[in-house]
Amino acid sequence: TFDIHGGGQDLQFPHHENEIAQSCGATGKPFVNLWMHNGFVRLDDEKMSKSLDNFFTVREILKKYQAEVVRFFILSSHYRSPLNYSDANLNEAKSALTRLYTSLRNVNTVDMKYLDDYVQRFIEEMNDDFNTREAITLLHEITHELNKEEDKTSERARGLASTLKHLGGILGLLQDNPESFLTAENSDDGFSAGMINQLIEERTTAKQNKDYARADEIRDQLSEQGIIIEDSATGTVWRRS
Repeated sequence: TFDIHGGGQDLQFPHHENEIAQSCGATGKPFVNLWMHNGFVRLDDEKMSKSLDNFFTVREILKKYQAEVVRFFILSSHYRSPLNYSDANLNEAKSALTRLYTSLRNVNTVDMKYLDDYVQRFIEEMNDDFNTREAITLLHEITHELNKEEDKTSERARGLASTLKHLGGILGLLQDNPESFLTAENSDDGFSAGMINQLIEERTTAKQNKDYARADEIRDQLSEQGIIIEDSATGTVWRRS
């Protein structure tokens, strides 16, 4: 007996029903305890398949997007729902994941306990037919609460961040160093981390010299390439959008 058996929704009948009939008839025992039939990946409202020649390989997708972004994109839909592949949807997933990582930036989560109420709600969502969509929604809720905390060293802020990282980890998310994820190289913009840091140093010098026109020019130059800079009392940090 298999505990879990997966497959596409198009295999329920007759393929899986035949498997049940054959296996139960041969062994006299249940064939599967839990069936999980997933929805199709679609492209332009058509099922993605080799026969239609409208598919992308994982290798091709990973040339454009980090693996964690692809995972986040898939988990943001319920496994039984159709999944519409598009650059717009992948970019939306990237932006959403970036917001989660940004909230974890510069928050120390070492030796912090998880917040039980969020953990329990996460378990309830996952017990509801593996509802990763609602589990992801809960991660956004925790992020929202964390962003409202002005003091990132407070016990509540650290507890929220620790819980966010822990629950994300169950889904294989948020295990990268936030700084590494947010500043990862992007072949599309042509800007290395070294080039960006050099421009930020030049911008800082321009502001110190009251050359605000040059400072704004650098900010706009980076913004056009999807690079967001954030000024604070402790200095300037940056991330890719």
